Amino acid sequence: MEFAVETHGLARTFGATRAVDGIDLRVPAGSFYGFLGPNGAGKSTTIKCLTGLLRPSSGDIRILGLDPATASVEIKRRVGVVPEDLALFDRLTAAETLSFVGQVHGMPAATFKPRSADLLSLMDLTAAATTLVADFSHGMKKKLSLAAALLPAPRLLFLDEPFEGIDAVASRQIKELLHSFVARGGTVFLTSHILEIVERLSTHIGVIADGKLVAQGPMDEVRAGKHFTGTLEEMFISLVGGERAAVDLNWL
Repeated sequence: MEFAVETHGLARTFGATRAVDGIDLRVPAGSFYGFLGPNGAGKSTTIKCLTGLLRPSSGDIRILGLDPATASVEIKRRVGVVPEDLALFDRLTAAETLSFVGQVHGMPAATFKPRSADLLSLMDLTAAATTLVADFSHGMKKKLSLAAALLPAPRLLFLDEPFEGIDAVASRQIKELLHSFVARGGTVFLTSHILEIVERLSTHIGVIADGKLVAQGPMDEVRAGKHFTGTLEEMFISLVGGERAAVDLNWL
């Protein structure tokens, strides 16, 4: 099987803390992969390692069959990223942001200008095209960051909480867009705390807890392997040990 993302013993430490503890990811090309974990489990650290924002402490990574240590520029040409902090420039407008991204990728104006117009329209940002990013709401920034990730037509998308702060109409449009992207052979690597969205979209999942990968594979196979017939939320809680005794706030 061809993998869009593959790691062997990926680990990242911060002092004595082992944030990612020797995980072996297998993300099939053309899949919608939901990467789940509780707060502090190592999700964002893993994505930062996969996208070149952090250097792994140990282990090997292959992105679209390429080694980031020797082919980082080629990987960046083929990958789109919506990071946790969005990484936008406040003093650029929406249109200038997409123009900047297009020029960084060496795209001719005849290519990136119509694509930019299409993406701004899809994200309902056409009216805000000349507005500074500093004046955008969080949801608008999220949509612009996704537009910037899609502009170069990547083959792999890393999306860290892409639906946070997005209204229902835009959320539906983005889901349809991502389904179409995967149907055409693209791969999506998604993290989200909204498990209903992950359950609805993902063909494959990986679950990380305390830096370790505790489950991975096609959604149906993970369910069958865990002999679980409930919701993804119930399975997730059972995998990460999230059951806690109820606290009665009788003073409230």
